[in-house]
Amino acid sequence: MIIVGKAQDSSLAKLPKQWRLEDCIDYAKRKNISLTTLRLTTLSAEEDLLQSKAGVLPNLTGSVSQSVVNSNNANPVVGGFQTQANFSSSYAVNSSVTIYNAGYLRNDIRSKEFSVQSANLNVKETENNLTLSITQAFFNILLAKEIMISFQAVLATSNGQLEQGQQRFDAGSIARKDFLLLQSQVANDNYNLINANNNFKLNTVIVKEFLLLPTSFDFQVTAPDSIPVKQLAVVLNEAQEEAQQTRAEVKNKEVKIKISEIELEKIKSSTKPIISAGASMATGYSGNQSEAYPSQLNNNFYQSLNLTMGIPIYSRRVNKTNINKSKILLQQSQLALFDVKTILNQQVEQTYINLINAQAQYTAAEIQLRTSAEIYQITNEQLKLGAVNAVELLQQKSAYVQALQAFTQAKYTAALYHKIYEFYMGVPVKF
Repeated sequence: MIIVGKAQDSSLAKLPKQWRLEDCIDYAKRKNISLTTLRLTTLSAEEDLLQSKAGVLPNLTGSVSQSVVNSNNANPVVGGFQTQANFSSSYAVNSSVTIYNAGYLRNDIRSKEFSVQSANLNVKETENNLTLSITQAFFNILLAKEIMISFQAVLATSNGQLEQGQQRFDAGSIARKDFLLLQSQVANDNYNLINANNNFKLNTVIVKEFLLLPTSFDFQVTAPDSIPVKQLAVVLNEAQEEAQQTRAEVKNKEVKIKISEIELEKIKSSTKPIISAGASMATGYSGNQSEAYPSQLNNNFYQSLNLTMGIPIYSRRVNKTNINKSKILLQQSQLALFDVKTILNQQVEQTYINLINAQAQYTAAEIQLRTSAEIYQITNEQLKLGAVNAVELLQQKSAYVQALQAFTQAKYTAALYHKIYEFYMGVPVKF
């Protein structure tokens, strides 16, 4: 157990202290169990391809046989029977090759090649899904962290207001009710900060789970200098068209159609004649012959060549059933392609709508935050002069905090959907 723990600590020590979004995505692609399993499946498909390519080559088998036969033989000298053991040996080498099989072997190689492509595309699909999940979780961390920092600033301001309120209350400038309201607001800001800190930790745990990092690992993210909210550059129909051309799930379904078409041709070849050639060499030795061992091997040595044609005549509808079922699988593959294209268009459109909405919300929230911050600042100065009471201040502060949260949420939502929208078009996710 101690050795395992040290090995784990050593591996974790090599990990970055501060994680960027690209670091999280790259690390998850290397460590994710589902992706590792799919990569092993790809290796298995590559082995099937190598075996299929070797199927066009002649095979070669050898055999060696040694036997002892014990029997009763008549003895012409003394009469009666005697027990005698005879030794015999045989040695053979055989080879065969398929000459014609209506393209079955050629199509089998093509099918296996496309199967390897499909296995690689399965990996890519899973990588894409994992990338989107980690991107969203990473943005949630950044959002929670910025909200937490904002609440720290708000709490600092509240503590300053409470300190001023204490001085004015001691001097008799404000009523006890106003002073208690200031105390209550500090407690409320503390409560909001605790919730924001807890939300930040929970979102951090989610990313750590994606990365398969242990609970004890101190995971820290690196926030970019700014989160720009970019304007939409590509219209919906262009984005959908680009996604149809680049996304792995579409390419995978197209490959599956090609596999179904080739498998149909393979099954059709089972109704055609098969021509194969064979060759063999063999020799043997028998102990009941008077010739010496080398002479027998030489005298018994023979070679043979053969040409065989297998003609399917009646298969009790097996071939016809397999052909019809293969045609059904081809239709199902075509429907699967249509389905995945439809779903992809819907996903891109939904992301487009969410992005447009988030950008509009960001624009409105930015104006709202600017005005709320200015009003709150003016009200705070008025409180120092005694022109307003604590109730009016807290009303403006509440409006400011709400505007701050709305703006932060809108900023990260717009930036996230912009990343997702570009990712559907094949643009890598990075800051």
